[in-house]
Amino acid sequence: MKKSKGIWFLAFVLVLSMALVGCNKSTSSDSKEKDGSGEKTAGGTLIFGRGGDSVALDPINATDGESFKITDNVFDTLVSFGKDNTEIEPGLAEKYESTKDGLKYTFHLRKGIKFHDGTDFNADAVVFNFDRWKKGPAEEFPYYVSQFGDNIKEVKAVDDYTVEITLNRVVAPFYKNLAMSAFGISSPAAIEKYGDKYKEHPVGTGPFKFVEWKRNDTITLEKNKDYWQKGLPKLDKVVFRTIPDNSARLNALSAGEVDLIDGVNFSDVESIKANKDLQIFYRPSLNVGYLGLTATRGPLKDKKVRQALNYAVDKKALIDAFYAGAADPAKNPIPPTIDGYNDDIKDYPYDPEKAKALLKEAGYDNSQTLELWAMPVPRDYMPNGQKVAEALQKNFADVGVKTKIVSYEWATYLDKASKGEADMFLLGWTGDNGDADNFLYALLDEDSIGSNNYSYFKNDEMHKLLIEAQSTNDQAKRDKLYKKAQEIIKEEAPWIPLVHSTPVIAGKKSVSGYVPHPTGTEPLTEVELK
Repeated sequence: MKKSKGIWFLAFVLVLSMALVGCNKSTSSDSKEKDGSGEKTAGGTLIFGRGGDSVALDPINATDGESFKITDNVFDTLVSFGKDNTEIEPGLAEKYESTKDGLKYTFHLRKGIKFHDGTDFNADAVVFNFDRWKKGPAEEFPYYVSQFGDNIKEVKAVDDYTVEITLNRVVAPFYKNLAMSAFGISSPAAIEKYGDKYKEHPVGTGPFKFVEWKRNDTITLEKNKDYWQKGLPKLDKVVFRTIPDNSARLNALSAGEVDLIDGVNFSDVESIKANKDLQIFYRPSLNVGYLGLTATRGPLKDKKVRQALNYAVDKKALIDAFYAGAADPAKNPIPPTIDGYNDDIKDYPYDPEKAKALLKEAGYDNSQTLELWAMPVPRDYMPNGQKVAEALQKNFADVGVKTKIVSYEWATYLDKASKGEADMFLLGWTGDNGDADNFLYALLDEDSIGSNNYSYFKNDEMHKLLIEAQSTNDQAKRDKLYKKAQEIIKEEAPWIPLVHSTPVIAGKKSVSGYVPHPTGTEPLTEVELK
């Protein structure tokens, strides 16, 4: 009898333990409590599965989308984009105006805002940031160089909450440039405290505070309880988790280990739609995927060789194989939705025989081998860099051009490519502000060499056109100038523009309030889990 009682007692303890474990068990979307409808209320932790780690968390130092995913949630900008567009709205500045000549801008700042370290956001903090950007090394602050260069004459604090910016010449997309992720306002005290390590310890005024960065694993953010937008953010915590393989990332979503994923294989869309527990989000297309041809290296110095490689690529086959038809072939460096897009340009057709003829004219030595760099991380415009590189390698081999596929860890890849060390490199760009300047000047002008112009392409005529387009607010005139610049790019062929894709994001049905932004990153301020 004693043994029987012991067995029943042990059974009781086991059942009780299992019940307690069940009560304490949490998932990635664990929320605080339920409201009257039975749905979970705002709060909890959202886990975002992504294809690669960030490179730097200081926004002015970043150039990649994985870094901006974080900084967009930690920092605010003086002015902001609309929730689902690139129209300008108030940000840290509640009001702003400019003079008729477009040379002086005044920003009236919101009062009572604190940085995450408890220090005050004010006019002096804004001036400090601009001074830092202007005086810093160009290679460290590429966005300031590519968007403003030497065009900002003075930034001064008129009073504690008023900032005046004077330009040397008109910068047509000035407000749109300021709304870009790179120009998030940092805490001066934190910059002075952390020095060179600030890119690992970001401090802004945004909806979430930085907590921890485990390299190539996770970045954790927590709710800024003192955020200036009342009632926001709705989540308590956000964890960005690196899962390099697209299929593994989808499996993690299906298993409930993450709540949102990007870089969805286009071939997986229908199966995700068929899953009652998941949902699909489409990001408005504002991107281009391309193969850069470094114009300062070996045979690629010759325009005929670059043109030949353009004729060698079968873009339709690429789109059918890797984008499941959810992309359009690119013929220009800017997407068709951008003002100034030149639709009259005829793309290089897939013509291997024409490619061979041009290579012969150029005296190409087909015994040499060129390096073809494959992106190591998936992107909306490049879902599988290795596979795309292999397809291009076959295209080039068909016309007598030998290539060796090379890749590096993501930060190293970007660093080496920016220094002009690649022969050919796969890359892409998602527009930061919806303006043609952000593609043509930022990516292909001589002023951007070493920052975002990885192909090291220079053309004096195009440079003049792009500067003139920057320097007028007459949009019709700008459009004509940009169309002419695209004609030069087509002829000189510093790139092989490949695709404009329609990016796909997938998430649990419990994710609410998520709106993909055309620029590729968005704060998760209004996202909640139900």
